[in-house]
Amino acid sequence: MTLHIDRNDVPSKKKIFYPIQKPLRNYLIKFEREADLPIQYSDMLRFNLSTPLLDKNGKDTLWKTVYYDESEMKELYAGLKYIYAIMHAAGRLTVMNHLSVARIDYCSFGNSKPFRVRIINRLNDNYDHFYVKRADASRIYGLELEHILSPNRINYITNKETLIEEHIPGLPGDVFVDEYINDVKFNQTRISKEFVKFNERCFVRLLGDMRSYNFVVEITPDIEGNQYRIRAIDFDQQSYEGRLKLYLPQYFKENNNLVFLGMDSINEQSMKQYQQEERSIISHRVKLGRYRLRELFEASLQDEIAPLEKTLALGQELANYHQDKMFTKIRHMGHMVKAHLYACLVNRVND
Repeated sequence: MTLHIDRNDVPSKKKIFYPIQKPLRNYLIKFEREADLPIQYSDMLRFNLSTPLLDKNGKDTLWKTVYYDESEMKELYAGLKYIYAIMHAAGRLTVMNHLSVARIDYCSFGNSKPFRVRIINRLNDNYDHFYVKRADASRIYGLELEHILSPNRINYITNKETLIEEHIPGLPGDVFVDEYINDVKFNQTRISKEFVKFNERCFVRLLGDMRSYNFVVEITPDIEGNQYRIRAIDFDQQSYEGRLKLYLPQYFKENNNLVFLGMDSINEQSMKQYQQEERSIISHRVKLGRYRLRELFEASLQDEIAPLEKTLALGQELANYHQDKMFTKIRHMGHMVKAHLYACLVNRVND
């Protein structure tokens, strides 16, 4: 798909929340994503004080540090520490005695209204984070598709109406775009190559709203120059929107500098090469994870994960893209994702 500079679309400001239904719950249990948790999202809401969290430059981060009554804190902190042990040590608290909850932050901005928990190692002051969120079905489908189809492994667990997500480390995309792309030509070419591949990964599995603040960049020094990997960190807009452009990071103005860099660094022939390479890699992952992917799609076909009007609108656009009227007859977003994925992997990149 050619890079066009036409960006008038924005995602829905308020996304519908979809609870986990039985087919998806059964899938999560089978693949060990479900666990009994001592703390639920609703427990986290019982804070009695909050203060704005500022960055090192004194700028508001849109997060607030929250505080709890002392009577609540002991049980809450013990439960959060146990959740961390479940995620990283199969629940073995004996190797976690030196860990403590250092801070809890809350973000009311966005659909999931997450809590970010900081766990600190008291022996060396090293810290890690995880997130406590409302369990939204479309987000969980996004996490699973990322785990199966991308080069990245995703660690998360669910219980009732609660979702626990591991922190995905990396340089925030907006910081990277502002401060790191003015590099030597060799690195700029690699950055552009990775953005093309990331653009393709999002499009093939219909992950939307990948503006720069919704992804991070991993930078790995190599023999010559650096290697780059862009990783999605927000899966809220998995196959929800009805406009095709919203599944292509190239169309968001927040990513303009990456688009312009690509225009300067690589030609159309190279771009199509990178797109086709990424589709070939995804095709290989589909074959390796075909049984798990099949069960995920079977669950999604019994689940409502997007409004019908958005599904029909997207079907019309995909019918035009693939030159296949079959997409106009699809009335379920889970079916749309499956049909689009396999159509992309069977067909060549559009000229």
